[in-house]
Amino acid sequence: MKTTESLEIQYTSATGKETALLRVLVFTLIISVMNGMMFNVVLPVIGDQFERSASETSWIVTGYLIVYAVGTVTYGKLTDRYSIKHLITFGLLLLAAGSVIGILSTSYFMIILARLIQAAGAAVIPALAMIIPVRYFPPNKRGQALGTSAIGIALGSALGPIVAGFVSSALNWKFLFAIPLLSLLTLPFYRKYLNDERGGYEKMDYLGGILLAVSIGAILLALTQLNLWYLLMGIVVLALFILRILHAASPFVQPAVFRNRSYTWGMIISFVLVACGFSIPFIIPQLLTHVYDAYPALTGLIMLPSALIAALLGRRGGTLADDKGNVFLIYTASTMLVIGFISLSFAAGVSLFFVSSFLILAVLGQSYMQIALSNTIAQTLSKKQVGIGMGLLSMFNFIAASVSTTVLGKVIDGGAQQMRFNPFISRSSAFVYSNLFIVLAMLVVVMTFVYRWHFDRKPEGQMNGSSTLF
Repeated sequence: MKTTESLEIQYTSATGKETALLRVLVFTLIISVMNGMMFNVVLPVIGDQFERSASETSWIVTGYLIVYAVGTVTYGKLTDRYSIKHLITFGLLLLAAGSVIGILSTSYFMIILARLIQAAGAAVIPALAMIIPVRYFPPNKRGQALGTSAIGIALGSALGPIVAGFVSSALNWKFLFAIPLLSLLTLPFYRKYLNDERGGYEKMDYLGGILLAVSIGAILLALTQLNLWYLLMGIVVLALFILRILHAASPFVQPAVFRNRSYTWGMIISFVLVACGFSIPFIIPQLLTHVYDAYPALTGLIMLPSALIAALLGRRGGTLADDKGNVFLIYTASTMLVIGFISLSFAAGVSLFFVSSFLILAVLGQSYMQIALSNTIAQTLSKKQVGIGMGLLSMFNFIAASVSTTVLGKVIDGGAQQMRFNPFISRSSAFVYSNLFIVLAMLVVVMTFVYRWHFDRKPEGQMNGSSTLF
């Protein structure tokens, strides 16, 4: 049975070059994550200026996220034909073009167009942030590389709302379009540190790619708009995509990827655990607003320490994966998440200080969990499967976040104020949030046992297999 370890991959040899590449990647991730979050803050302002409803202005975010999600897997597939150097150059230039259109926009239509073009370019960043550590770093340094990438995500999440609030208050919301232009500063470094290596030269299945894009876009629309027709369309097109990859000579996604039992189980486990982790940045602002009447600036300050600590210790999580293995890091992350969720359940409605403190444990656990899962899944893939496999992981992570946000939003809107799983909570407005934290802790425990059942039975680096899931 072939393993990832048995495949010779040309890694960058110079430590200084590796470090420089990671620093550039972190900076680019910060800009990318900030760009995805900043416009949430100014949607009401844009709606007032162009006399648009909340549902209409939501397309500034929804449209961006749909293109972003589809783009991640598309860029992952394109690494089979084109070098990472050229793809990231194209993506960053496209991101800059969208930013310029946004700065010059005079109509609501131009703003939507600018955000869609931005998303089509920015999607290259999360896709390649997973592929670069796998292609350019040996297995014994890959966890550290993924941990360093997590720093960019944490810092971008922390700085996004704060920068958006400052820029829109001191200047004008249009200046938010100028911030992604900073990513152009990284282009000379990517051109210097990335080589021209590319994957295979197989024919590109454009029809398969279009079917996948339409199906994922329709499903995401169904989730965000709660529209049954979009869901049905997404399922039908997804069925056509499956038929396409089963019969095409060079399919967009090789079915062999999903016949890899370890990869398939890894994706299932990752979907649930990522959904649990991404619940944190959604639930906490809701809790602080509806239970504590916290204003947006205060919410940002309460969430800031956890994001900063996750950024500072993110690389440590990667080092733990390299030194002690992914299984150890999974157990560590699960422990942090479970303790963090249970503690937040007790702190809900009690004290802002306790919420901010326990949030640190949960956010750090989320960061470590993503590192461990990404590293685990990367080890199940052959070199030929890395591009599309990690691209699909990026896309699935986004879908997991969308599902989590939609489900949690409906639960919170429903209230369930009279039911409480935690008998020690006395404030009725906090019941639903306390209950959610208990349920999330239970889900993490269950999925950790599923991970142990499959991945803790075999040595690290020997998880690549071709047997089917069922």
